Amino acid sequence: MRTSISSNTIPAALRQPCLATRMERPVPMWNYILNTEWLRGWLWSKGKQKDLVLVGFTLGGCIALQYGLDYPDEVKALVLMTTGMRPRERRPGTLEFRLKAAEDPETYRQWLDTMRHQFLFMTPELGEHLLECHRKVGPLSQYRDFVALDHFDVRERIHTLRPPLLLIRGADDPNSSPEYELEIHQAVPGSQYLKFKNAGHFPFAENPEEVNRAIDQFLASRT
Repeated sequence: MRTSISSNTIPAALRQPCLATRMERPVPMWNYILNTEWLRGWLWSKGKQKDLVLVGFTLGGCIALQYGLDYPDEVKALVLMTTGMRPRERRPGTLEFRLKAAEDPETYRQWLDTMRHQFLFMTPELGEHLLECHRKVGPLSQYRDFVALDHFDVRERIHTLRPPLLLIRGADDPNSSPEYELEIHQAVPGSQYLKFKNAGHFPFAENPEEVNRAIDQFLASRT
């Protein structure tokens, strides 16, 4: 079973600043163990308890990686895109910009322009569709995703990862972020790392045929 995970896969309740639970105190949204346990419970409810192929992007990639570390016997393979094993490095003011965009119309317009710039390698139709999705969820949703990503850190455990791992990165990401995927590749023996030209932050959407072909070949090599 191949399961794709992104921030949109996570239920709305888990994307809030705090998740109200039966415990006395709320659980922070960056509790990846909680997110992983929710995903595992959902998969088990569907009868999917082994031979899982988890395909994760950004925040979803972190959850997939956590799953592979915590439950390696259930995971057949991991495919991670635009994902790191440690807190992100951001330009000063990145988080504050999203908070201000939620309050100020001019900053909100600038935020949408920033999002549009990230879709350089997509078809115009898909870019406009994703921009509309950003309008619906708003800058606070992205702010919360960023905060969650900035709390993820499995560097001390990454060398114990057992499931086969494929890492994918767009070579022309306009964010110019550090090569987080290479860091994971260097830490996990036997992992594969692919960089796609003419692809940026969203390689699966910008170069879908090549990315899907690479995933199929990777999985075929593991059977």
